[in-house]
Amino acid sequence: MAWIKMEVLRRLRLFPAVPALLLAGVLLQAQGTPPAAPLVLLSREGRRPVPTMLQSGQEFIALDDVASLFRVTVREDTLAGGVTVTFNGRSVVASPDQPMASVEGRLIALPSRALRIGSRWFVPVEFLSRALAPIYDTRIELRKAARLLIVGDLRVPRVTARIETPGPPTRVSIDISPGMPVATTHDGARVLVRVEADAIDAILPMAGAGLVESIRPGELPASVIVQLRDAGGVNASTTPTAAGVRVALEVASPASGTPSPAPEPAAPAAPPPPPPIPGTPRPVLQTIAIDPGHGGDDTGVAGPGGTLEKQVTLELARRVKALIEARLGIHVLLTREDDRRMGVDERAAFANNNKADLLISLHANGTFTPAASGAEVFYLSLDPEMEDARRAARAEAATLPVLGGGTRTIDIIRWDMAQARHIDTSAVLAGLLEDALRARVPLGTRPLQQAPLRVLVGANMPAALIEVAYLTNSAQERQAASPEFQTSVAQAIYEAVQRFRAHLEAQR
Repeated sequence: MAWIKMEVLRRLRLFPAVPALLLAGVLLQAQGTPPAAPLVLLSREGRRPVPTMLQSGQEFIALDDVASLFRVTVREDTLAGGVTVTFNGRSVVASPDQPMASVEGRLIALPSRALRIGSRWFVPVEFLSRALAPIYDTRIELRKAARLLIVGDLRVPRVTARIETPGPPTRVSIDISPGMPVATTHDGARVLVRVEADAIDAILPMAGAGLVESIRPGELPASVIVQLRDAGGVNASTTPTAAGVRVALEVASPASGTPSPAPEPAAPAAPPPPPPIPGTPRPVLQTIAIDPGHGGDDTGVAGPGGTLEKQVTLELARRVKALIEARLGIHVLLTREDDRRMGVDERAAFANNNKADLLISLHANGTFTPAASGAEVFYLSLDPEMEDARRAARAEAATLPVLGGGTRTIDIIRWDMAQARHIDTSAVLAGLLEDALRARVPLGTRPLQQAPLRVLVGANMPAALIEVAYLTNSAQERQAASPEFQTSVAQAIYEAVQRFRAHLEAQR
């Protein structure tokens, strides 16, 4: 960076009236500033800090550091005017002109364009999860709010603790999503809640209340400590929820003795479907997971008029849920009910944990070309390893005895290849979605495609992804934000699900 400073100084000598304060500002802009809290890479090898910098409020990482961390090849593409990142023959091109990257020919929105500072290239940290992850051979998940970069198949659930009522008795709830085994131990004035995971992404209250002095991360890995003001009685219970598990604690004052059992957590807003009547076949579609893409600080594509992808997908998901539940009587779960960030792998895990029979992920598109428009439907494309996994699923099946005699076969397949066994059915679903959308909204030039989309990889059920419109097209942006357009898309999805259910029933 020294030569950058020398060049700045040389140019400023041409303007002796430039104040020293401006010189300091220029040098700071060239160097960037470190973030308030470091980004930590979490992998099987342990933890390590990741060097990043802030530039105009956006966090960037140098591509030479990306090359060192992920063993990718980085080269400047002078012809295209950008920079190319390559891994195992697959490439991502980042542009210094637009806040986007081309991932194997598919455009992905980024919060900022790539920067060239001196001889180094910098990209926003979201580049890692949005652009590098689709071509990489293992999971990459950025949890910016928690300052975590998760690499590999690690179990890192979100742990959210709240003091529900200060009391006394003081009631505390600790939600773990996705659900994992948890153990609770009470020792004097301390309650230790330990999750069976590699690490936790904890959201804890800033201060205690009532009989709880504080809730803080524990000294042991993947644990939380609830520190009590006195060694009072504690009643703890663990119950499943729609998103995972909940630990409920009720803390009584020392004079009160053992508290009454903790209340059961509130039931989910949408009740699960009733069990089938004995002797009747199970419905082919009982539960559907609708996934509104992005959320929280991950806004997705932003249109020129300010429309955000995360807003369009959530509103559309709510319309789809209402329509399918009202007309088809199928239980519909949304992977997120509000504006919050959710990891890519968490979305498939949510569908799996809730035993969904179908997953549809909703997105809006973006491109360097403002004229591009139309809806597109995707289902997963398989690389050679996943093709091998699909063929090996039956070969690796386990045969287990069942009550009353006979046996049953259970396929054994890695989580990150779960979609491999459903790829043919997912292709049928995607085709029906394309056909239904064609009758109601404009389609793109390639309305049905296969792509290695991370959100679909771990789904253990038929799954597809819809890009409903191009928000970078001003006319489509206005359409996508309108209730009329969203109702048309929701109606098309409803019709496709109805036809897909008929298809499954015909295959019985």
